[in-house]
Amino acid sequence: MEAVRVLPDRVANQIAAGEVIERPASIVKELVENSLDAGATRVEVEFSKGGRTLIRVEDNGRGMSRDDALLSIERHATSKIREASDLDRVISFGFRGEALPSIASVCRFVLQTRMEGTEVGTEIVINGGKLLHVRDCGMPVGTRIVITQLFNSVPARRKFLKSDRTEAGHIIQAARLYALASPSVAFTLIEDRRQVFQSPVCPALVDRVAEIFGRQVAEQVMPVSGAQEDLGIEGLLGRPGTGRSTRHEMITFVNGRPVENRTLAYGILESYHTLIPKGRYPVAFLFLSIDPAGVDVNVHPSKREIRFRDESRVRGFTIRTILDCLRGDSEERTRRNREARVITPSAPSSGLDSSRPSVDVAPVPPPSSNRIPPQGSPRNPLPGPWSTDRGQSGSEDTEAPLADSRDPVADVTHPTGSGLGWKFIGVFRGTTCLFETDQGLILLDRRAAEQRIWYERLLKDFRSGDVAAQRLLFAVPLELDPIGGAILADHLEFFDSHGFEIALFGRNFFRIEGVPAWLEAEDVEVFVRDLVGLIRQGRLSGRKPDLAGEALAKAAALRLAGRSPIPDEETIATLVEGLFSCEIPQSSPTGRPTYIELDSSELNRRFHKGRATREEDLF
Repeated sequence: MEAVRVLPDRVANQIAAGEVIERPASIVKELVENSLDAGATRVEVEFSKGGRTLIRVEDNGRGMSRDDALLSIERHATSKIREASDLDRVISFGFRGEALPSIASVCRFVLQTRMEGTEVGTEIVINGGKLLHVRDCGMPVGTRIVITQLFNSVPARRKFLKSDRTEAGHIIQAARLYALASPSVAFTLIEDRRQVFQSPVCPALVDRVAEIFGRQVAEQVMPVSGAQEDLGIEGLLGRPGTGRSTRHEMITFVNGRPVENRTLAYGILESYHTLIPKGRYPVAFLFLSIDPAGVDVNVHPSKREIRFRDESRVRGFTIRTILDCLRGDSEERTRRNREARVITPSAPSSGLDSSRPSVDVAPVPPPSSNRIPPQGSPRNPLPGPWSTDRGQSGSEDTEAPLADSRDPVADVTHPTGSGLGWKFIGVFRGTTCLFETDQGLILLDRRAAEQRIWYERLLKDFRSGDVAAQRLLFAVPLELDPIGGAILADHLEFFDSHGFEIALFGRNFFRIEGVPAWLEAEDVEVFVRDLVGLIRQGRLSGRKPDLAGEALAKAAALRLAGRSPIPDEETIATLVEGLFSCEIPQSSPTGRPTYIELDSSELNRRFHKGRATREEDLF
């Protein structure tokens, strides 16, 4: 065993870099935090090739003297804390003093800074942890840090970086989080000499949300505020019914710091428990202010995870504040609806009902009319689960029977080996269909059965390349955040091959001009946002067409199933026929069983039949 030795500073810095610098976005995060701690009112971030070749962060903060600049690149040198007890009341973004020396040890590092009142600035150049020179330079008040040749001293780390597009997405995400955290600071983000977003100083948070996430998101949120002793909440919440398929628009801040905390996340989700569908996530930009002594930010090197000293108190306060906001919004909308229903006198006009209040709004066509009728022979969209050849669904677009005519019910073989022979009994609570068989009782889950039917039909069309589509009379506008916009722009060919017609109409702005025949126009915006979220999570990839088609078919099936009212016996027979025309009728696309069978022996066992009691023996 070798003797114990003290590690050289260069090695220690590179070890620390492995914790502090997970990817290029971590560098941007640390440098932007330093800029905000320095009191900057303007921050500009530029990067190239996902941060591999260039990262530049420039601000107009206080700057540093030459002595402070040299000291800042030493380990554990910081201006944020003095004593260990200061960790109990951290009010700055940074406090460990590890970021700059760790970054400088794994790249070519150039620091330029000037304090107000000094004639010249200071330039420090470090390459792979080695100090090259310190000299005067000319620059405005503030600090500029330029990083090139990332991981030049540890090339093995380069192999663990993702693609440039993925790393760029993480940098954009980090930059916009801190832009949201500081609406009073002007932010500019540049990628490969192309401006991603530029947000001036915003008087209100909703203006910053509109700059970064788009006007459509800003129009879907409402303000929330509340206070209790040392706790306070400010921010924006999505209105009831506004949900997303991912958590990317559910963002929380504690004392201005972007954080991930299960307590806050649980409080938000619990508050929306009955207001959005299960499996969806609300839109939220929530700022919690709390006594710094009540929160521990020194949990993880990235400082994204925190712990509250009184978790239950924070959770309860969050839920109460959000619920009060949601109730107030509901009462306000109810009041407006009542006022709108008040009959106001107006002169009768030709073709209009004079008993209705006059509203100066341009008429909007109904959703079903927002489709251009196909020329030539009509191509009906895919039939809905309750459509029949008798036209019972009431929709002209869903006249075809659910099941293929080539597979009658009588010819379908039951999975257990016996003939089908199901006798319909009734529908339990609108979701479960009951059937009697020679062997016992069948319970069929309507929604799971519909999901299986839709999934296999859509998957068959996707694989054949024959996807029925319809153009819209009025294009549906869609505005996304920079990451979502880049994802959709990169996958336009994939969407086009699956029945969508989407055109890029500006930076992060799109026009949906055509939809698959199975999708209603009023649902297309939410559905496309959900698909972008799936791509962002890695659950759907246009690079793997087969797997992407399966993921798209599954997402569509989950959305389309379960919308029909309680059916009658004929439509239920059509549902069963369609289900057993599928290749795998036993389960839904998510793996849930479509039906379960309780045979006679199981029922007898449950009712203890076949075992006579002493009382029965007497008779």
